[in-house]
Amino acid sequence: MDIDSTPSTSEDLWIFGYGSLIWKPPPHFAYKQPGYIRGYVRRFWQASEDHRGTPEAPGRVVTLISHPHWQMLDDHHLADEKVWGTAYRIPAEKVAAVKEYLDIREINGYVCASSPGKREGARGIHYVDVYHPDEDPLPPIRALVYIGTPENPQFVPRNGGVPGESELAAHIFKSRGPSGENKDYLYQLHHALEGLCPESKDNHVRSLFRKVCILEAEARLNHFHDADDDDSDKVPQRSVTASEETRSEIGGGGGGVDIEMKN
Repeated sequence: MDIDSTPSTSEDLWIFGYGSLIWKPPPHFAYKQPGYIRGYVRRFWQASEDHRGTPEAPGRVVTLISHPHWQMLDDHHLADEKVWGTAYRIPAEKVAAVKEYLDIREINGYVCASSPGKREGARGIHYVDVYHPDEDPLPPIRALVYIGTPENPQFVPRNGGVPGESELAAHIFKSRGPSGENKDYLYQLHHALEGLCPESKDNHVRSLFRKVCILEAEARLNHFHDADDDDSDKVPQRSVTASEETRSEIGGGGGGVDIEMKN
């Protein structure tokens, strides 16, 4: 495939996954390759109403923000130089079916995009350069990527500014949608990135992972404490029998006292 041109429907298509596509790949792919792109940062700044949240309580999933736009935002977390993910090669005869599948799966605020330049209609149909982990002299792969652009209504900073990581972690921890708990999405992404190759990492994802793990541990501890408190209310109470009362009045009250256990 000519990496300097946009592939036609008669050619294989590469798709770059940086979120759930890493551990839940698209159908019909013939080959996958871990790699990274430059010029973007990955952030949990995309609201999810259809997978990890609901319209009433949206969850948070990752999107890509271009470096120029990210630099205009008040994000105190440093940006990684590379965004790691997986590129999938889709055979030409399956491209239409896979695009249709991803259009449904990624519909909530995402558009197809690539390096700035070309556009197709209202959607950015561009391609990012995906580099091999070994940084060998082979040319980068040109791949389609889905991005929740800053203009879409689900872009979190657009509606309330850049969230702090503690705030974001708390939101992820409590959110849930049709696809499951939001924290599971974070956990799966973290482990998927750790497993791509020795160099793959994302400080933003790793920091959120640690914060949410702490929140989960604290919640479990509180649950155990609450359970202990409930059990303490059920501890059998000792009552003195008539026989003991009689002996006590006589001056006994020592060994040999009959004790009843009342629930």
